[in-house]
Order: sequence, then C-alpha cells, then structure tokens
Amino acid sequence: MLTGDQWQQLLEGFLAESQDLMQRCEESLKELEERPDSDSAINELFRAIHTVKGSAGLLGLDLVVHFVHDFESVLMAVRDGHRNLDDGLIELSYRCCDHLSRLIESAGSGDGADPAPEKSARLMEALRQYLPETERKSVVPRDSDVETLPTGSSADTWHISVRFNEDLFRDGFDPASFVRFLSQIGQITDINLIDSLIPENLNQFDPETCYLGLEVRLYTDAEKRTIEDAFEFIRDTTFIRILPPDSKTDDFLNLLAELPDTRGRLGEILLAVGAITENELNHALDLQASSVTSKKLGECLVEQASAAPEVVSDALKRQQKKTNTNKASDTGGFLRVPARKLDDLINQVGELVVSAAGAQMLANRRQDPELTEVCEEIHQHLEQIRETSLQLRMVEMGEIFNRFHRVVRETSDTLQKQIKLELEGADTELDKSLVDRLYDPLVHMVRNAMDHGLESPDERVAAGKPSEGRVRLGAYHESGMIVIEIEDDGRGINLAKVREKAIAQGIIKAEDDLDDKAIAHLIFHPGLSTAKEVSNLSGRGVGMDSVRQDIEALRGSIDIDNRPGEGCCMKIRLPLTLAIIDGFLVSVSDQFFVIPTDWVTECIEAPQEARQDQPSGYLELRGRALPFVSMKQHFSLPGTPPSRRSLVVIAQGEERAGLLVDELHGEIQTVIKPLGPLFDHLPDIAGGTILGSGQVALTLDVPGILTSVRAMESAIH
Repeated sequence: MLTGDQWQQLLEGFLAESQDLMQRCEESLKELEERPDSDSAINELFRAIHTVKGSAGLLGLDLVVHFVHDFESVLMAVRDGHRNLDDGLIELSYRCCDHLSRLIESAGSGDGADPAPEKSARLMEALRQYLPETERKSVVPRDSDVETLPTGSSADTWHISVRFNEDLFRDGFDPASFVRFLSQIGQITDINLIDSLIPENLNQFDPETCYLGLEVRLYTDAEKRTIEDAFEFIRDTTFIRILPPDSKTDDFLNLLAELPDTRGRLGEILLAVGAITENELNHALDLQASSVTSKKLGECLVEQASAAPEVVSDALKRQQKKTNTNKASDTGGFLRVPARKLDDLINQVGELVVSAAGAQMLANRRQDPELTEVCEEIHQHLEQIRETSLQLRMVEMGEIFNRFHRVVRETSDTLQKQIKLELEGADTELDKSLVDRLYDPLVHMVRNAMDHGLESPDERVAAGKPSEGRVRLGAYHESGMIVIEIEDDGRGINLAKVREKAIAQGIIKAEDDLDDKAIAHLIFHPGLSTAKEVSNLSGRGVGMDSVRQDIEALRGSIDIDNRPGEGCCMKIRLPLTLAIIDGFLVSVSDQFFVIPTDWVTECIEAPQEARQDQPSGYLELRGRALPFVSMKQHFSLPGTPPSRRSLVVIAQGEERAGLLVDELHGEIQTVIKPLGPLFDHLPDIAGGTILGSGQVALTLDVPGILTSVRAMESAIH
C-alpha cells in the first residue's frame, strides 16, 4: 500500500512525463500536417497517447483512460491503414490533445472530476465517427467489465511470465498495478505468485527489494503488442516473456532456459512456466502418493500426458542448480530529477564558490605557499563541479520552440493570414530556469509579429511578396550569452506612426530629436500601441512593456533591427544561467560592484577627459566616440575619487559604453542573490553577492545602464 508521499511522487512523475508526451504529440501532429503519409509521425503520436493511457491506468486515473481509449483506437485505425488522415481528423486530434492536457492537469490537482464533461462527450462522439462501425459503441473496459469476452471473437489464452527487477518498489511501482492493467484487456484465468527468490534467512530480507514474479494466463483477443505495452515502463529492467496460445514444447523449453534461476521443486517450476495447470499438478501429486514404487513427480506428469518428457527433463536440470547468476544490467537512459533539487544543488555550489573565494583571499593575505597551492587545487575542482552542475540544468531551446507551431497555426487562422514558422538553433542550450520564464514573452513577441508585422495576403501580393508570411525563431550563442531572434518578413515598424502616438500620449515631446533606434524602442513603453482596434491579440499597449520587464528581470536585453517594408527582427540577449556567474570585480569609493564578464570587452586607464568630476560624457577611443558614465556620480557615492581611475568598456551588440571606476580587482566567480522587495526601486542593480571577505558587492544591471546611456545620448542630441 502506497503512502501519501509515495503516491504524490508517482503522480508528479506522471505529470512531468505527460507534459513531455503531450509535447511529442504536438510535434507529431505538426509533421502530419505537412506530411500526412508520415508513418514515423503517426507511430510517434500513437505511442505517446498510448503511454499516457498506460501511465494513467497504472495510477487508476480512470477519467484520463476513459477519454483516451477512443482517441487511441482512431490512431490505431490510421496506423493500420483502415482510416485516412484528413484535415478534419488532424484538427480533431489537436482539440483532443488540448482537452487531454486539461484532464491531466485536473488529475494532478487532486480533483477527480472532469473539468469540462460536455466537451469530453462532444470530442468522444466526434472520435467515434472515425471508428469502424463495429467499434463505435465500445467503451474502455473496466476491471468489473471483463467477465467474459464477446462470443465469436478471436480470443484465446496467452501465457505471461514476469520476473520483476529488485528495484521495482524503489522505482515507485506496484506489481498489482500491472495485473489490474492486464485485466482491462482480457480475462485473467489463472495467476501464480512466484516468491522463490525470497531469502531463506529472513535476516537477509530487505523490505524495499522486490523478490516477486508472476505467471499469468490471460484470455483475450488483444494482440501481443498490446499485452507487451502493459509492461512498457519496466520493460528494460524486468524479465518478461509472452507465449502465444499456439505455443509448442520448444517454446516452453526456451522459456525454461531464459527464466532467471530460481529455487523450487519440479512441480512449481513447471507450473510457473505454464507447462502444466494446477489441477494437473495436484492430480500428479495424488498419483505419486498412491504409487507403490514411489514414482518421481516427473514420471507421473509424463505418464498422465500432462507434460512432454523433454520439458520435464529441462526442468529437472534447472532444479539441480544451486546458485543464482542473475545478470546485472545497466539500463543507462535518463533519471528524472525535480527541478527544486537541482536548484538546491546549484545554491550549495554557489555557497561553496563564496567559501572557496574566502579561503583563497586568506591564503593570499598570509602568503602561505602551501595553503595557496591547496586553495588553487580546490578552485580547479570547484570549477569542474560548477560547470557540471550548471550543465544539469541546461535544456535545448527546442523545448519551447516546438510549442509555437500551435501558436502560429491558431493565430494565423484567427487573423486569416497565411503564415509559415521557421525554427533555427533549436538545439541551443539554456538554463532550465530561464526557459520556463521565456515562453510568455516569446508568445507576446511572436503574436505581435504576426498581428502587426505581417501584412494580409492581398497586401503582400500587392507589395510583390509571397502571399504566405514568414516568422522565424532562432537561437545561438554569442560571447558567452544566448541570442534569441524573432524575425518576420512583414512591413516593419512604422516609425512615423510610433512617434506620432508617443507624442500624442505625452511620452516624448514634438521637439525631441530621436534616432530610428530610439523611436523603435518606444514600443516597449507602457500604454503605447499602434493597433487600430483592440482585439484578443493586441491593442491594449501592455504586451511589449510586459515583454521588456520579463526580459530585464532575467538580466537580458532586447534590440530591434527594423527594416521598413522588409520586416523586423527582435534580438533578445540573455545570460546562459541565472545562478552562478563569472564577474569582474571593481570598486568605487568603498563600494564593490560585480560586472558580468560576458558584457566586458576591455579595461583601460581612464583618459584625462574622463577623470573630471562629471556624471557622464564622451571620449575618443580608437577613433570612435565612446559615451561613459561615472559610477560614483551615477550611484551618488561619497568620497574623493583617486587621481588615477579605470574605464571598463561594456558592449551589447554594436552598442558600447564606458564605466568609470576607482579600482579594478580582477575576475571573480560569484552567486547572484536577489536583494528583496525593499530594494526593488534601485536602478541598474541586478542583485547582490557576498565576497570572500564577507563584504557585500552589488551586481550591475548592464542592460539597464546601457538604457541610461541611451537616454543620456538622446538628451544631448
């Protein structure tokens, strides 16, 4: 009997697995839209749906199982060539996947009720229209329904041998759940529990180890593959053999040869493999007991024609074996770990980074060569641990990119536009915590590109473009960061209209002289929208502002490459992880700051014109004007600046700026900690960290500082 915690763990595993499976369904349906004859796509779709049904059946989630049954039958008919896959069925499959996701969420919340029973009924009725006439009235069998199978069916008795892996309980499975699942596809006529692996010395008994096996006779008209699917989740770690109804003597001999070695008497072995029935064994035992010459059990079984001589002989050989030689198997594969555990690991590694930095600082202060050498060695190992732990949270961008096939398809139908989605760099990896928070802003931007950016088919044709618009989602690494591009080949941003709206709303003044980039960035201002009317997709002026806030909260930035008449490309730049960063430590007065090294291009001695006590200005660096900001003035720090100061040059794409600081302290690995709601009002600060000395250093929000520099340049011009 499972405890509440064990059940919750199983349920959480089911929900996580189902989320992945539903994503596979989306991908398969998208491929089937483009290639309806793709056998691999329909097989993948069927396997995903069947796996959801199997998992739900093992957990007793009858609501999910009941809904999936007809969906699975329709997909099976398509897979077997009995039903064509037309546009109507693809559309229905999308709707069924959506509703199935809702049912799974409802099961996860602990609510066993159908959140939309009328919709379930409509979808199931629609599915049955695609079933063969003989199956349209069928419903999913329940345990209580499988008393007898229909007369005239092709049902017969199968024999199933199962020897569970010793880690079955530790993996969260219950042997009884597999029996329940088998009872849904047929009638179990005989079942024997094999417990011969239980240690004779009970002091060696481990309550967490499974010593059990099953020998099952199943009367069913199901195919062998359907029976195998009952054990899909333990197939790689469990001994499973299924003998069809027409099995010959050689089949039983082969099964005897393959069965894991077990202790047991001859009759138990023959009974276990299904070579004889329990009645035949009892009859043979009675015959043996009444025999004057003390016949052996094997002779009695052969004499009454219950078992072939060669089967009895092979069983006798196995009976004489004294040791177990179970083969150890390394299944490889994947281990599903809750995200919070990885977060805890990263946090602990982060604290270790801080502690190691403190030890290194102490060693340098004492000038102890042996201690310094040990600290350097610890630092090297810690660097490897850091890289490995961060890699554990890295996932491919395809995890969210593939969801946009549905977004584009539904939005294009709403807008009555022809739109094609292109994906690039889906294998680019990013921290899982970032991926989870990226989906919503990306949805806003993709929908905005389709609604505002792309013209209607008639407008595109009139402009000499193909009637089908294009939206591209791309990702790649650049200078230690990840760049995500959302590009369309539409009309581009109408800068004149944006400026007009901004003036009308008082965001800028009519006399303000803004360049094209500054005007384009006005679309991120709260309340500004160029939509002619409010719709379900846009027009309220909150979408792009929300996008900017979400991206900046991830220590990222957005750049706009606008091409009037040709399209627009939004570029999002993000750090690869939010947890641990490589930073460059500087100080101004008595305050330490950490600048993420991904943004730093060079450090130089500040020229004379940048040493003046002014908040900002320009200087010439290798023939180009470089705007600079004094950190002392920017953050209103006290103290007198030293005679020699340094300039840290930061860059984002082609945009550059200089940060005037008092002193450079070199590279540092650090953990970013949020400052809390009390300090949310602080501009251009992304967080804080504890240095090895115990002092607090503030992490600079470089995109925010570049925004301040951009505002300064606009004010000057």
